[in-house]
Amino acid sequence: MRLPHRWSLAHNYLAGITAGDWLRLLRENNFSIDGAYFHRAAFITLTSLANSWWRHREEKFLGHQLDAISVPPPLFIVGHWRSGTTHLHNLLSLDTEQFAFPTTYQVVNPHTFLLTEKTNARRFAWMVPPRRPMDNMALSFAAPQEDEFAPCLMSLRSPYLGISFPRSEDYYERFLTFHDAPDDAAAWSRAFVKFVRKLTLLTGRPLLLKSPPHTARIRLLLELFPDARFVHIHRHPFAVFQSFRRYYDTAVWHTYLQRPNRSSVDTRILTRYRNLHDAWFSERQLIPPGRCHELRFDDLERDPVGEVAKIYGALGLDGFETVLPRLQSYAATQSDYRRNEFPPLSPEESAMVASICERSLDLWKYPRNP
Repeated sequence: MRLPHRWSLAHNYLAGITAGDWLRLLRENNFSIDGAYFHRAAFITLTSLANSWWRHREEKFLGHQLDAISVPPPLFIVGHWRSGTTHLHNLLSLDTEQFAFPTTYQVVNPHTFLLTEKTNARRFAWMVPPRRPMDNMALSFAAPQEDEFAPCLMSLRSPYLGISFPRSEDYYERFLTFHDAPDDAAAWSRAFVKFVRKLTLLTGRPLLLKSPPHTARIRLLLELFPDARFVHIHRHPFAVFQSFRRYYDTAVWHTYLQRPNRSSVDTRILTRYRNLHDAWFSERQLIPPGRCHELRFDDLERDPVGEVAKIYGALGLDGFETVLPRLQSYAATQSDYRRNEFPPLSPEESAMVASICERSLDLWKYPRNP
């Protein structure tokens, strides 16, 4: 089924970039935009000019306030893509007395949202489809959203840039863990801290932050926020692999500026899975006791209210009784939701995934033939 044309433009996160950064990004990629995507590049160019103007105004009127902002310890939701991080984010974000969260509008307009969100989120709401194409989950400018898009646009250091510029995907992939890019880690950190300070200026509450790349950056996040808490969610690697394949076949198509090499998708999915979890397994012990809770996607799907209660208990969070009615109401609205179903993997595919994901299968006791 052909998706509405608005996905081709409105869903491109680069629409929030400023003109100078857009020029730097194009120069970094030798101005290599394939002809099929010229319309996207033109749209990004036009929005970048407006973004630059609003960025200048926002920094002029509000920038001086950011250095004085103290950020309360955030709660990070981590886990591989397609492991249930969005579902968990939506559930925990119901606790609006205790937490604030970045919205879709804020993460794709990180330079300007303090001045523009109130008006533009309403004015351009029609451009955002009501459902995500890869899993049919609800989407809007006001919905909780992963924060990686913000430092991506502010620092130009993120593996997500490799989706738009697939010929440079290997270069951008080093920004997943930053293990071999300390200077880039510092630039990303400055952008990330500035973004969360802006959110704190706006809301004044501890932040609930969710991004799969954070799973590979525990050491870096603890350096920035030593008292942070973490919730890690995992899912059977076979299901993650199949769901990530669908992600590449749906949403990713609307961010390309260069034609991708489709034959390498499976290898890239599994390589990223291994790199992300190698970093997680090596750094998770850095989190102090009582500040990390781990759960399975299947358990969350079966009993979302009960699993959230366990999170509150494990992390010493207050206020569960207050948010309980909202959790129950939200869970009731999701009772008819049906996740995507996929045909079984072939024996060769199963063996390939099991080989790369062996450590996860063993540690989390997942069957090899689900």
